Amino acid sequence: MKLLAKFSLIFIVVFGLGLTATGYLSYSLIQKNALEQVKDRAQIMMETALAMRRYTIEQVKPAIGKTSVSEANAMPNTFHPETVPAYAATEVFNYLHEKFPDYFYKEAALNPTNLRDHAVDWEADIVNQFRTHPALAVFSGERMTPMGRSIYLARPLRAAASCLECHSTPAAAPLEMVERYGSANGFGWKENEVIAAQIVSVPASLPVEMANHEFRQLMTLLLGVGVVTLLILNLVLVVTVTRPVSQLAQRAEEISEGKLDGPELPCRGRCEISMLVASFNRMHRSLLAAMKMLDKE
Repeated sequence: MKLLAKFSLIFIVVFGLGLTATGYLSYSLIQKNALEQVKDRAQIMMETALAMRRYTIEQVKPAIGKTSVSEANAMPNTFHPETVPAYAATEVFNYLHEKFPDYFYKEAALNPTNLRDHAVDWEADIVNQFRTHPALAVFSGERMTPMGRSIYLARPLRAAASCLECHSTPAAAPLEMVERYGSANGFGWKENEVIAAQIVSVPASLPVEMANHEFRQLMTLLLGVGVVTLLILNLVLVVTVTRPVSQLAQRAEEISEGKLDGPELPCRGRCEISMLVASFNRMHRSLLAAMKMLDKE
């Protein structure tokens, strides 16, 4: 096997071992980063929903309330669902869901006005968890679904004083609200009571897919770097090692056949190969001198 082939084989073996070790060590880190990225995005979406709730309470509801009073001849029972923070946040997230179809948002309540917000069993457990532990600000976990494992992030929602304007008793609520949703749900709330939980859920397969995609990109990049490095090293090896050694071998073969009149090999630099060429040239000159002395005798 030629020197260049041996070097290439050694490089491939060593690089392959290094690539395998890098892949093994980096995959778990990539998975962890992908999971954190998914959770961070879910948290941003949750903050967006909170900001929408605040915007609805502080700006939308007062503005619509003033318009409703003037148009309805000062009738306070006019009701617009767009002024409900939960309705606004859910509708906004429905638009976000079109862009991020893997993310799901719900304001799961034990006693909601709108039954689409009613908490199912596992959501009710989260709400009760926040009720049992008032200091708990964020709760995350995993659960099994018919579509596979799901990751969720939850925060508590508490009833503010402004919420009691509509949710204390049916008599205090706007008439249009009672007519739309009925009087059986969404009442009897108490100030600062945990009434619901913001829940953002995402399939557990999403961070796995993200990690696999990033892992493939990393391995492809490293493999490309390895191929380019091998080509460059082979080129350098040909110029600095194999070509001079081949010339030495060819010249030694000629001398062994008695062809002593060939020119000396070029010698440049002070590396080991150059020193070997210089030594070979001295040996060649000494051999020529010895053969001339033998011819004279």
